[in-house]
Amino acid sequence: MTDLPWLSILIALPLAAGVLCLFVGANTARWIALLATLACLEIAIDLWVTFDPAGPRWQFVEKLPLAGGINWALGIDGIALLLIVLTAFLMPICIGASWRAIEKRVPEYMAYFLLMEALIFGSFAAQDLFLFYIFFEGGLIPMYLIIGVWGGAERIKASYKFFLYTLLGSVLMLIAMLYMARTAGTTSIPQLMAYDFAPEAQKWLWLAFFASFAVKMPMWPVHTWLPDAHVQAPTAGSVILAGVLLKLGGYGFIRFSLPMFPEGSAMFIPLVFALSGIAVVYTSLVALVQRDMKKLIAYSSVAHMAFVTFGLFAMNRQGIEGAMMVMLGHGLVSGALFLCVGVVYDRLHTREIDRYGGLSDNMPGYALLFMLFTMASVGLPGTSNFVGEFLSLVGTYAVSTWAAIVATTGIILGAAYMLWLYWRICFGTQRNADAAAMADLSVREWWLLAPIALGVLWMGIYPESFMRPMRNDVGLLVERLERAAPKGDSKLTLGEGAAHVEGEHHGGGH
Repeated sequence: MTDLPWLSILIALPLAAGVLCLFVGANTARWIALLATLACLEIAIDLWVTFDPAGPRWQFVEKLPLAGGINWALGIDGIALLLIVLTAFLMPICIGASWRAIEKRVPEYMAYFLLMEALIFGSFAAQDLFLFYIFFEGGLIPMYLIIGVWGGAERIKASYKFFLYTLLGSVLMLIAMLYMARTAGTTSIPQLMAYDFAPEAQKWLWLAFFASFAVKMPMWPVHTWLPDAHVQAPTAGSVILAGVLLKLGGYGFIRFSLPMFPEGSAMFIPLVFALSGIAVVYTSLVALVQRDMKKLIAYSSVAHMAFVTFGLFAMNRQGIEGAMMVMLGHGLVSGALFLCVGVVYDRLHTREIDRYGGLSDNMPGYALLFMLFTMASVGLPGTSNFVGEFLSLVGTYAVSTWAAIVATTGIILGAAYMLWLYWRICFGTQRNADAAAMADLSVREWWLLAPIALGVLWMGIYPESFMRPMRNDVGLLVERLERAAPKGDSKLTLGEGAAHVEGEHHGGGH
């Protein structure tokens, strides 16, 4: 499979299909989008199967000089591979979720979704600094339009807020990139990952990148655009926003902040841990009092992404592998939860939690799948989120006992708001006749939710298939971070008496 430029094909295919959608009718556009996203999924699976975890770090590499010193340089390691597979997996599901929900300007809607898929693939595959920036920022435009044109009543305000928040943070990142290219004499991301910037410069460079990635994650207190964007976005927009776009922030930390600025990253660990701790507790408490289903799940996303920043800035293998698994697991689970909201919203046209209740009586299939995704969000062993959250906590505990304690409260609060949400929707008495009359999942809806359910169980039962491709890459990153990694406050040390006794045992004493 290495003889063709597969990464370029993966980017070009949805772009070409998106252009084609603009020249056909609504129904044809739907089918073109579905077939194009399924073809991308097939290529992504082939990349996964062909990828050699024991081979070179960068695989499927392509390089072609473009104008102005920018290169069309593509290549993926195991970390980028897994995020590309996640994107390719969720996109056909998003198209299916939009099949009936979107009725106006369908060709343009499908074109924007396909454009967004191409730009996300490009962000994960780019190996040139400025090429990454173009893809990374370009992804804002289709999402801005999807919220602004097909969103809810407050869609204009939400789309502007989303665009301005994410764009302003990235201006500082661009300035930092210009400095890096001039100082290091290259725009190659693999070369910059091995380049040692001066520790004083690393501090400012790290802050510039942090301004962009913290908004994208989103971290507290720059998270306020996310609930508005989720509430106003159409269902499929929420799925891809929570499932993939938020992961660009975590990917940015893994690809840029940690390997390029190890000393800078170590310097700001207390800041990251403090913001992550506040996010876990504060947004979980805010989620507890929400009356809107989408808003509750949006705030839960902020809390879950704090586990990613905890794990990444623990700067050890368990933390980084855990952060990656949280990103993948959250991508599946949050996407599925937004689809579950979309299912009942399509029937009753309200997201008010109080309008539902007792749905397990008339929608048993829906209640079963919703329960699986609720348990996965809580982090039940055997589901996707458990593995990532457990590893993240282990990595965090090795660095800071207090940070691990605060993160654990997030799991307890997460169980509180998710189980309460489930109880209010699926159990209890049926107070509203219109909710009691809703039909169970259609065949199309089963097709949308069942693959995610299988993915959630697969990740939870056999996580090795997801950890194997990234193991060597995480190992190389940890090696790079070793010189700056914090010692931690939770490592047991033997006292003088214990050390003396142990010495006697080793020396053959009594």
